[in-house]
Amino acid sequence: MKRLLCPAGVFAALLAAVSCSRSEPVIKYGFIELVYYEGDARPDERFSFFVLPDNKDGIEDLGDLCLYFDRESLRWTVKPEEWVRYEEEGKTWIGSRAITMRDGESLPRGQYRAVLTNKGGETSERAFTFDAPSDPKYPLPYFSVREGNYNIDSKYPENKFLCYDGDGKFVQEVLLTAKSGKTADLHLPGNVKTLALWAKDSDIHCSALTKPASLR
Repeated sequence: MKRLLCPAGVFAALLAAVSCSRSEPVIKYGFIELVYYEGDARPDERFSFFVLPDNKDGIEDLGDLCLYFDRESLRWTVKPEEWVRYEEEGKTWIGSRAITMRDGESLPRGQYRAVLTNKGGETSERAFTFDAPSDPKYPLPYFSVREGNYNIDSKYPENKFLCYDGDGKFVQEVLLTAKSGKTADLHLPGNVKTLALWAKDSDIHCSALTKPASLR
């Protein structure tokens, strides 16, 4: 009886096909939030856009994350080296806090489409609908720090301080239960030098971020 031999080239090709097999990435969840920043004439708008990816080959195998607004042929591309990552309940979210329009125009409302690509070229997409008010529901918040006391003027239902060190690196956030008080009662780490106020309304997926202010 003759034995059937597998040529070396065929065997190598089969081995490569098995070892390089991939599965497409999945966007399990995602969200878009509108963030207002202080502008010259009116508040500037940016989208905070994040997805929770599921990829069998790991997050390092993922490539570009794109956000499309097809009605106006708009596209934003967030490359892996530009991702903002954060952890929540042991899961890693990726995205950007800097989705903007040119010349300070308002971001369009309606249906968006997120597309996630892995390094093997497979893609996955998910639709998002965002219908924020065309004008801010609340005025921009304001806060001050003087002589060891802070005071906040904010109509938003949720308010927190974002804390930064002397180099402008994020240290931690502090949820505020009172709109005035002593900074010592916040129990901030010693390396915190500046604070910014982040005010939020989760019901309409909108928030506002002030410029940092020195603790001194």
